[in-house]
Amino acid sequence: MTAVHGKGDSETVDGSSGAVTATVRTGDGWPVPEAALTVIDGSGAQVARVQGAGDGVTTASGLAAGTYTAIVTALGYEPVARTTLVRAGHNTSLGTVELRRTGAMELPEPGLWEIDPVHSSVRVSARHLGITSIHGRFTDFAGDIWIGEPVERSSVHVRIDANSVDTANQQRDEHLRSSDFLNVAEHPDITFTSTGLRPAGGERWELIGDLTLCGVTRPVVLDTHYAGVGPDQWGGTRASASATTELKRDDFAITFSQALRTGIATVGTTLRVEIDIQAVQRE
Repeated sequence: MTAVHGKGDSETVDGSSGAVTATVRTGDGWPVPEAALTVIDGSGAQVARVQGAGDGVTTASGLAAGTYTAIVTALGYEPVARTTLVRAGHNTSLGTVELRRTGAMELPEPGLWEIDPVHSSVRVSARHLGITSIHGRFTDFAGDIWIGEPVERSSVHVRIDANSVDTANQQRDEHLRSSDFLNVAEHPDITFTSTGLRPAGGERWELIGDLTLCGVTRPVVLDTHYAGVGPDQWGGTRASASATTELKRDDFAITFSQALRTGIATVGTTLRVEIDIQAVQRE
């Protein structure tokens, strides 16, 4: 048996046999190329085992019509099992199978953790001309995370240097630093201070806090995915998480507007924020 790429239930495969396809991802959306798909028939016998491709797509083919248990496994992740019905001549898709890292639900130890900016990122994107997105990042930021007991009593404080905005275009970056956008001369810092943390199921949490941007403070909710905790190569301990949120520019007095003749704004009014954080445990 070999792994092939399938397109879901609508794809017909050659011959009278069927196939099962899984698209394997981590909780924060990355493909798991090393994932294996094992197929078990109704008698408990293994009828197929295939290794995934680089894009995380795994397909077991040559299956007789019937009901099977499909098990997706990968080293360092918890296995996921699903029951599926295979039809002759069809490729049955399991859809996206999300694997949770072994130990991912082990929470960080209480105490102080410091954000490592070298292995973290703060990215922002906005629509441009209504047809594409402009992506930028802030290169200078720092923050502390205090893990409480219980963990819902944890707190986060982050400071971002607004002047460090970088979209890989100097002219655009200077415009973003001006009073039309970030107004860094009057408001050099962007800050976030948490006010609450609540579980949202599995590895997901909602981090609530006050964001101060351009001198305006508004409550925001970060949809947060906790990736786990583990040792690093320098003898320390690290915890990792990613988070997303969307902001309205008008809420923070960023009202610059320029429209095409069609009425479409050159810069969208919504900002999409994506954050990846590694934090180092401090003694």
